[in-house]
Amino acid sequence: MAALDKFHPVVKQALIKDGWTITDDPLYLQYEGTDVSIDFGAEKLIAAEKQGQRIAVEVKSFLADSLVYEFHQVVGQCVDYQVMIEQAAPDRTLYIAVPSNVYYAFFQRPFAQLVIQRIHMNIMVYDIQQEVVEAWIN
Repeated sequence: MAALDKFHPVVKQALIKDGWTITDDPLYLQYEGTDVSIDFGAEKLIAAEKQGQRIAVEVKSFLADSLVYEFHQVVGQCVDYQVMIEQAAPDRTLYIAVPSNVYYAFFQRPFAQLVIQRIHMNIMVYDIQQEVVEAWIN
């Protein structure tokens, strides 16, 4: 089993505070002999539509010395998980959970924005101290 990111409990609490029900911790997916585990599966009832919205959330802490290196790893993981979700759980939308300080300091840079747009990365920005979701970026 893979090690949990340091902020796994923070993101879990932020999702719950935001009205999400954690359905899987972790979310296991399989396609043609390949298995992956994404940190969370969650759903939220949208009353106006009378149907649920289902997401998969991969938590990232960005605690290493190089944000560029960690970003590179996240991009690869995001692409892999997007493909897996398309095949094994097409009713879910993948979000990468990123701490707000990293999002505003690094993910706003022009290069990061180009990559995010190119691979269609959805981002959940979370506040570490408050344990809340600050933004959903699609």
